[in-house]
Amino acid sequence: MAVCYDAVRVPFPKLNRRVTTRWVRFIIEKYHKKAGAVTYIFCSDEEILRINRQYLNHDYYTDIITFDYTENRVVSGDLFISVDTVKSNSERFGTVYEEELHRVMIHGILHLCGFNDKTPEDEEIMREKENEALDLFTCQLVY
Repeated sequence: MAVCYDAVRVPFPKLNRRVTTRWVRFIIEKYHKKAGAVTYIFCSDEEILRINRQYLNHDYYTDIITFDYTENRVVSGDLFISVDTVKSNSERFGTVYEEELHRVMIHGILHLCGFNDKTPEDEEIMREKENEALDLFTCQLVY
């Protein structure tokens, strides 16, 4: 199936869609799953706050909200990403914006693949999986 990209009232982030799509599919397959319909929607802080309030009853900003439509082993979902929060997090953590964006993008995919970050132990595993995926993305760009 398809990995799609959209932006809601924000400039579309600089992103090599072909390379990113190949990477996302590779990570999904790495965990013995199949890529279904995955849509990334880039938005503002205000839009992600609205979604957080409306659908999750949370009253705070976040970098990503993942709506999981995965069935059996077919990974599908809508991933809303606040480019504003990604930018502020990259500044706060001293990372390059594009790297932080890729980290958040793959974070959502890892959730769809069944990983969680509710406990400190789960958070540590999630961070390891993100780092592994980011290393694979970097390798993909080099070769």
